[in-house]
Amino acid sequence: MAGKRSAGLLLHRGRGEDVEVLLGHMGGPFWAKKDAAAWSLPKGELDPDEEPEHAARREFEEELGLPAPSGEYIPLGEVKQSGGKVVTAWAVEGDLDPASVVPGTFSMEWPPRSGKQQEFPEVDRVAWFSLEVAREKLVKGQLPFLDRLLGLVGQ
Repeated sequence: MAGKRSAGLLLHRGRGEDVEVLLGHMGGPFWAKKDAAAWSLPKGELDPDEEPEHAARREFEEELGLPAPSGEYIPLGEVKQSGGKVVTAWAVEGDLDPASVVPGTFSMEWPPRSGKQQEFPEVDRVAWFSLEVAREKLVKGQLPFLDRLLGLVGQ
């Protein structure tokens, strides 16, 4: 995974202590029984020569089945996850009903070494969380994005 780059959007609503962020629980069999540190902002890998903000918008739509929100995109910078992947993110204020999400899917061999391909949702559920709860849910490598967001909208 070293050298891989992803981009995503951190959708948020509210101000101060009422800030909430939209996170997706990672789909597929590896994450099915995990909750703590098993959620992510909607994100995905950049195509060759793709601009990161374009990839973030595309991946939002691919993962959630909804268009990327309109509004001001505020850069949150980059983080390097434990596996070496670098994630670039933007904050954007908006709202959506998690029930309206129609997640994209991916295929993988499952069970391992079975020769059988199965399809799984990119995210198997989506929810709004306070920043406090989001700190428990979000994969550790993406936690700095919450602090950066708080610096922008925490007043």
